[in-house]
Amino acid sequence: MRVAIISESFLPTVNGVTNSVCKVLDHLADRGHDAIVIAPAAGSPSHYRGFPVHQVPAVAYRQFPVGIPNAQVARIIARFEPDVLHAASPFLLGAQGIAAAKRLGIPSVAIFQTDVAGYARRNRLGSTAKLAWRLVKWVHDGADLTLAPSRASLADLERAGVERLALWGRGVDLQRYHPNNRMRPGASALHHLLSSGGRDAVVGYVGRVAPEKGLERLAALRGIDGMHLVVVGDGPSDESVRRLTHGMPVTFLGRLSGAQLAEAYASLDVFVHTGTEETFGQTLQEAHASGLPVVAPRAGGPIDLVDHGGNGFLFDPADDGDLRAKVETLVTDEGMRLRMGEAGRRAVLGRSWDTICDELLGVYRLVGARRAAQRRTPVGSHA
Repeated sequence: MRVAIISESFLPTVNGVTNSVCKVLDHLADRGHDAIVIAPAAGSPSHYRGFPVHQVPAVAYRQFPVGIPNAQVARIIARFEPDVLHAASPFLLGAQGIAAAKRLGIPSVAIFQTDVAGYARRNRLGSTAKLAWRLVKWVHDGADLTLAPSRASLADLERAGVERLALWGRGVDLQRYHPNNRMRPGASALHHLLSSGGRDAVVGYVGRVAPEKGLERLAALRGIDGMHLVVVGDGPSDESVRRLTHGMPVTFLGRLSGAQLAEAYASLDVFVHTGTEETFGQTLQEAHASGLPVVAPRAGGPIDLVDHGGNGFLFDPADDGDLRAKVETLVTDEGMRLRMGEAGRRAVLGRSWDTICDELLGVYRLVGARRAAQRRTPVGSHA
């Protein structure tokens, strides 16, 4: 199979979109398929896993490159002659790729990955939000199929009038993120340090430190006895979060990756997520894979990932006191933490990236078969 991936984000920019694209490319390479990547020019590598990466002109917006539609996109797609176009979180660049694929008779799959409604609420965009959803509908209705990462996202897209929808989640690295990591020297030493020799429960957040993550809610945890707070990540809200948590027992570990990130998860006793704009919630899966109970808002993607009372708690995002109560319950009950952590690990055992990406290959074949059937159906036929 030949797959053209057009993405609004790619290396060296690291975020959820880039991570998912890289995992799909890894799977395509491992399964012997062929692929290309089209992405905004931002210092990307010329190849990834042997697949060529085509960079197109971009402008910077809030430190992120935004691809500018241009004629070379259609030429790149036409030369490659893909069996399917994969549009990752399509916006301006992705919309052009989808339109070019349609003109060339190539089926396309669009991956929805941005909480437009949440962004609009946070920035008080008002009527602009309606315009944004009309843009989302215009972009995604051009694709043969749009894949939403959660039931909440699916409902948002349905309300916006987007057609041809299906669910497709995200995978998790079950080997890298594992409860056994707690026994590794690095993780064990870090937990010993953070927990003051085992006296405190270590409660941690992992992710971008940015306004949309709602980290100001962590201030509600001030004064919980026997708790040490950890923040893993960096971003534009770093200074304000440090200010809000000043005086609390808190450690900022900065941005981590690879084995260091896995050890950071393993050093925690409880994972807490505060943002309400997650279309999925990849860090929640990584925490569950690491054997941790998760506390997250009852909003967006976490609703699908957290079994309330089973492998964690969902709190009312309008009530910071509810967040505090849920975290305090886990801090004071080690047995509950262990039971929920085991349940979280079991919940993700069927969500390896191989499994999730095999599902995606099935979607590629489905849209290809549908497009072929449409070409065979005579004009005006009701068959």
